[in-house]
Amino acid sequence: MLTKRLFTKYWLPVIAWMLLIFLGSSATLSSQQTSRFLRPVIHWLFPSLPEQTVNRVVAVARKGAHVTEYGVLALLIWRARRRLVQSAARPWAWRDAGFAFALAVAYATTDEFHQTLIPARQGSGWDVLLDSCGAAGALLLLWAIGRWRKKW
Repeated sequence: MLTKRLFTKYWLPVIAWMLLIFLGSSATLSSQQTSRFLRPVIHWLFPSLPEQTVNRVVAVARKGAHVTEYGVLALLIWRARRRLVQSAARPWAWRDAGFAFALAVAYATTDEFHQTLIPARQGSGWDVLLDSCGAAGALLLLWAIGRWRKKW
């Protein structure tokens, strides 16, 4: 019973987030599809923005989504890996962060491969690098926050 509760509390969110990323890698969230709603929103917010700038904003928003989704994934994996025992504080362990980073990068790689199999999508090594930066950045931010909190 305890094992099921621990799995549900710690690893189910990781699996759910991975599933969400997988579904986002379908044709439904391809650049052609997301541009259909991003462009009108940007034009509505900034009506005089040149089309070239709108294209850049859409590209930055899409790439920012990569960074964010893999940052969240890395943090969820880190949380599941560390799972606190009876709310006891544990010191930072780079091993846990390394595991979370490695698993996030591995998933990013398989996600980009998955996109090569979808006609409306294309896999990109650059996106894996971007995803990796998101995972690393989130873990480093978590580490920095932990160090900062210790000082106060």
